[in-house]
Amino acid sequence: MPIIAPSMLSADFLNLGRDIEMVNNSEADWFHLDVMDGRFVPNISYGMPIIAQMKKLAKKTMDVHLMVVEPEKYFEDFKKAGADILTVHYEASTHLHRSMQAIKALGMKAGVSLNPHTPVSVLEDIITEIDLVLIMSVNPGFGGQKFIQQAVNKISKLKAMINEAGCNTLIEVDGGVTLDNAGTLVAAGADALVAGNTVFSSPDPVDTIKKLKQAGK
Repeated sequence: MPIIAPSMLSADFLNLGRDIEMVNNSEADWFHLDVMDGRFVPNISYGMPIIAQMKKLAKKTMDVHLMVVEPEKYFEDFKKAGADILTVHYEASTHLHRSMQAIKALGMKAGVSLNPHTPVSVLEDIITEIDLVLIMSVNPGFGGQKFIQQAVNKISKLKAMINEAGCNTLIEVDGGVTLDNAGTLVAAGADALVAGNTVFSSPDPVDTIKKLKQAGK
């Protein structure tokens, strides 16, 4: 069964405590937290203070996705705020190997995210150092976008690369994940599904999470 990571960017920020408790009490595995700086992506979201507050209530893994330039400046800050997994963008990291080592040295799992236009082949020489690869199946920076179909092919290629390297790197998919395509993503090799609008816009988020968890069965 896939890991389900509801994207808190789609939560109701006036009732954030309520939505965190909903995720705590659901079959979800992780909280997916999108940090945007208005430079790497057009939008600005939230940062360390909000994540630190969420950590007080959250009973599950804090999966933090940095969509920021110069992410290495903030590794220690996000560790202090409560991140368990810290993912940086390949496109924003000049020294990716060093970043992976620095994140792990702080006691977090280290992830790399790829934008839709970036091929998985760029990770070939470093895949054994990465705990998680986040495939963006929409252009990062906005919620509610349409799923980019080519992502399925990327997941399959990445899975083959991971198997060939003999490592345990997880594949996470973010963007346009729905109940309709979740099974296809898991079949292609996805281990973790990020879902924002699909969960938080549904009349029964707990039931939607449960259905996503059954994907690929």
